Amino acid sequence: MATTMTQTQLTRSIAEACELPTKTAKMLLTSLSEIAVQEVKKNGVFVVPGIGRLVKVDRKARMGRNPATGESIKIAAKKVVKFRIAKSAKDAIVPPKVKK
Repeated sequence: MATTMTQTQLTRSIAEACELPTKTAKMLLTSLSEIAVQEVKKNGVFVVPGIGRLVKVDRKARMGRNPATGESIKIAAKKVVKFRIAKSAKDAIVPPKVKK
């Protein structure tokens, strides 16, 4: 099973790539996440160029089913945050199929 990159590993990678002190890289990462939260709250969207965007979405109320009893239940409307990956990042990770 693959392990995910920790915050410390990400901070070190950014520091090495940008030739910055680790503290500065950590401040950059922290600032980016704080700005993202503020922007999504205020505008409903935050774009990270080349990676994707965080989008606040309103889900409508709907009917669902209790899996234990099979009984129909009403699921209330709510707001959720979704991440939509940029096309360039998606194509870099999973190349599109070549049409014949």
